[in-house]
Amino acid sequence: MTALSWLPENPDWRDALKDVQHEGSSTWQELLKLARSRLDFVQTNAVDRMLSAHTRPQFSGNLIRLAILGSCTLSQLHGGIRVAGLRREIGIAIYEAEFGQYWQELADLDSDLYGFKPNVVLFALDARHLAAGIHAAMSEQDVDLAMEEVQARIRKCWRLAKEAFGCPIIHQASIPSHPTLMGSNEFRLPGSRAAFITRLNAALRPMAESEGVDLLAMDDRVARDGLAVWHSTGIWHRAKQEISPAAAPSYGDLLVRIIAAKQGRCAKCLVLDLDNTLWGGVVGDDGLEGIVLGQGTALGEAFTAFQDYARELSRRGVILAVCSKNDEANALEVFEKHPEMLLKRGDIASFVANWSDKAANIRAIAAELNIGLDSLVFVDDNPFERALVRKELPMVAVPEVGDDPTDFPGILAEAGYFESVAITDDDRQRSGQYQSNRRREALRTSATDLPSYLSSLQMELVWSRFDQIGLARTVQLINKTNQFNLTTKRYTEAEVLDVIRDDGAFGLQLRLTDRFGDNGIIAIVIGRMQNETRLLIDTWLMSCRVLGRHVEQATLNLIAAQARLLGATELLGEYLPTKKNGMVCDHYRKLGFVVTDEEAGGAYRAVRDLTSFEPIATVIDVLEG
Repeated sequence: MTALSWLPENPDWRDALKDVQHEGSSTWQELLKLARSRLDFVQTNAVDRMLSAHTRPQFSGNLIRLAILGSCTLSQLHGGIRVAGLRREIGIAIYEAEFGQYWQELADLDSDLYGFKPNVVLFALDARHLAAGIHAAMSEQDVDLAMEEVQARIRKCWRLAKEAFGCPIIHQASIPSHPTLMGSNEFRLPGSRAAFITRLNAALRPMAESEGVDLLAMDDRVARDGLAVWHSTGIWHRAKQEISPAAAPSYGDLLVRIIAAKQGRCAKCLVLDLDNTLWGGVVGDDGLEGIVLGQGTALGEAFTAFQDYARELSRRGVILAVCSKNDEANALEVFEKHPEMLLKRGDIASFVANWSDKAANIRAIAAELNIGLDSLVFVDDNPFERALVRKELPMVAVPEVGDDPTDFPGILAEAGYFESVAITDDDRQRSGQYQSNRRREALRTSATDLPSYLSSLQMELVWSRFDQIGLARTVQLINKTNQFNLTTKRYTEAEVLDVIRDDGAFGLQLRLTDRFGDNGIIAIVIGRMQNETRLLIDTWLMSCRVLGRHVEQATLNLIAAQARLLGATELLGEYLPTKKNGMVCDHYRKLGFVVTDEEAGGAYRAVRDLTSFEPIATVIDVLEG
């Protein structure tokens, strides 16, 4: 494994680093460009030092306060973690417990750990620590007892951290670094330390699932990359570092992509070139019969395998789009008529094939899908097109795939753009939802007037209170919605559970259906009583794909009704501006709220009297689910 192999090389990185030293208006973008290039351990630490010296960080959202609780030396990983955060525009402050003192610091309420107040905790317990006391002469019963004790200690750590900090917990599976005593049948020796760690790592999966903990699967990485990539016995003996310094950039990226996924910062859409990306050859020149695809040749099977991988991503919730320099009719013919084509036109949410530059077309795709450019991953075999998109749209992820299609699936998987910690039913249905949107748009453009169009949709807004069943989807929406989000507050699962238990609050999840199908959960609202008469709309977020359908008005009617049940006579709405939510800056004004406090930066508070409130007329039927 080459560290960060999906990122482009930057042969001028030293000159670029020198340019960053002269702080100016472009300093931040230069730092981002450096972080988004392929860096080794030395280069990563150089960028990290420059990041620390940068006086005006422009990270969007709140900073991550990461506590690393480990049983070995982990300081060599800090730079890789911070630069991986920079790559995703996430600021990360790190606290590392004293060597081997993770349990003591967790148990001591006066420790520096509690003063740090982490909002993410990573447990990194090394294999030698966890297998201490295990030896080859032990009986199976003694090993089973030791396994139960280790698992109980890990669970206790997780629960202490959750109770203390109420934040996401990540646990690193241990690197299987013990030498074997029997070889391939090591599992038959109960007291084998290597077998003990393998067994423990396997047990971590159901444990983490039951406790709501996310796993950093280092054992899987070692199985794919080889132990020598990640671990050096010599370095372990000299410095007690389980992860080799050379692997720090890769480790940081693996960790931060989980943190980013918890914040909803994973990519949403895979944008695909066509010629020599989904099939071999140029369809405009070679014709339908001349392109290379499918059974019969190794190259054709490689293109089919990549299509299969893209289709599998779609099935788990990734949106697919096409961006190709082609005549549209020629491009569509392959999807419709080629017998070996796995992807069909119906799998593609946005299909753009023309002769415009690809940066402009990618902008159009993002606009059509109503998602941010930073939600897109663009795959193209042509290095010119990759470089153009990186230059014009640096927020779009462009993996360095090269021109060998056999590598495409592995590079995309390695890059982790679509990292996720949970998959919901709505994720699996997302592709169909975007196809339904196309049909809605076709009906809208054919309708003679907007009211008739909206009425013809036969919409139903089905609402329910937050519950345990939909908890994962609720947290996912809260943490990934950025545009139609009035306050952009983020919630952990524990905090959502607190809303459920609070008699002076409500949490609503709203699902929209129409004649074309189910749009899934499209809105989240959290209301809290501030005093006996005023309800604060703490959180109001919606999917942008349902804008302009009276959903905002129907939701306000529902909020007002729920607020009155709590005894409220007044609603208080807040708008807290971010880089991405400018589209809702006038949201409360449009709904008849009166602005009472407005700050220079655009933040404001607005109130709406409920004593005289009459529900706004809409074409949506509102039902309790």
